[in-house]
Amino acid sequence: MRGRYEGMWNVVRFNWPIYVLGCSAIVAAFGCAWLLPETRLLFVCVGLLGTVAVLLPLFVSHVIYDRSRLYKMPWLDGLSRPPQHVLNLTAGFDESSAILRDRFPMSELTVVDLFDAARCTEPSIARARTAYPPYPGTLVTTDGELPLLNGSAELVIAFLSLHEVRAHADRVALLKEICRTLAKDGLLLVTEHLRDLPNSLAFTIGVFHFHPKEAWTRAFREAGLHLIAVHRTAGFITTFILRSA
Repeated sequence: MRGRYEGMWNVVRFNWPIYVLGCSAIVAAFGCAWLLPETRLLFVCVGLLGTVAVLLPLFVSHVIYDRSRLYKMPWLDGLSRPPQHVLNLTAGFDESSAILRDRFPMSELTVVDLFDAARCTEPSIARARTAYPPYPGTLVTTDGELPLLNGSAELVIAFLSLHEVRAHADRVALLKEICRTLAKDGLLLVTEHLRDLPNSLAFTIGVFHFHPKEAWTRAFREAGLHLIAVHRTAGFITTFILRSA
């Protein structure tokens, strides 16, 4: 059961040095406005802009992660029947496997963690892994090879995880590997923030951690995947629904 402010709180505690720095800069700006009356307007403006830059991403995060239906995964409602085998791909931070176990209690669930400590050195991921230990039985791969047989997964989920595969060539290779594991008529569901206007306005420079829609669609096409539908959540999250071409 998720807490009412869990998503927003996770953003703060996983990235707390950034927020300490931001709040310190805001306090310094307003302090300068009080101490230096001749440049008060300038520092007040800087302080107000800094306040917006700190609070707006938190507000948007609260809307996305705490107020929307994101964690109910409404894009799964259209499945004609429960899948026999679900593959869930995570990347160092797993909030989805327990949800999928509750959603599909009779399905076989395989969880594979794509996290590579040698490549993913961001302190925020280390903090997230400490707060959220891996789902029991999680398998680990660092070379992009999935420990599943050909055509064995009816449903593959990548929930806010594939963007951690930073290089285009590596994403295409992983998507081809996913295609190998997909059963006939199986589905791949990729849920991500995009580097688009809404996310740019909300997360400013943080949006460069996401990939543009064009990068995703090119990777899907090169991997031999066919996009059959797109689901938008809260105006900031996109779920691509795909089949093998």
